[in-house]
Amino acid sequence: MSATANRVDFRRLELRDLTEIESIERASYPTPWSRSMFAGELAKPSSISLGAFDPENDQLLGYLIISRYVDAWHVMNLAVAPKHRRKHIAAGLLERLFEVTAGESRRGYTLEVRVSNAVAIKLYEQAGFKARGVRRGYYTDNREDALIMWRDPEPARPRRT
Repeated sequence: MSATANRVDFRRLELRDLTEIESIERASYPTPWSRSMFAGELAKPSSISLGAFDPENDQLLGYLIISRYVDAWHVMNLAVAPKHRRKHIAAGLLERLFEVTAGESRRGYTLEVRVSNAVAIKLYEQAGFKARGVRRGYYTDNREDALIMWRDPEPARPRRT
């Protein structure tokens, strides 16, 4: 974020954001998604693609891609530009996601994260995710295991009469 702003704007990602998405993705992951993978997710009706933007210059700071399945939302990709990390942008993206999907109370959330990524695991735990299993050799670049994490659906709130 810029030095004068401590605010982030959240909005749905659009095709015009693909160049910035690719730049963050390449800086974040050893096996980055391709441009066509992102374009496919942005176009898919069962996906939600959120971006965090600097309100002063509309620069993309980070993004989150999630797909809806029958009983769960699957966090497919979450990344923040290296120079903007540790500023609560990823946590903000998750909070915004939970707001956007609040009406889907019967669905939980799931994701996979590298077992060595302690920073991400802590972020997800703080967002209410709990470790529920391991996928052995999940990552193709080094065969590292993935921790499977779940956040249970919010209990249904009683209706007021």
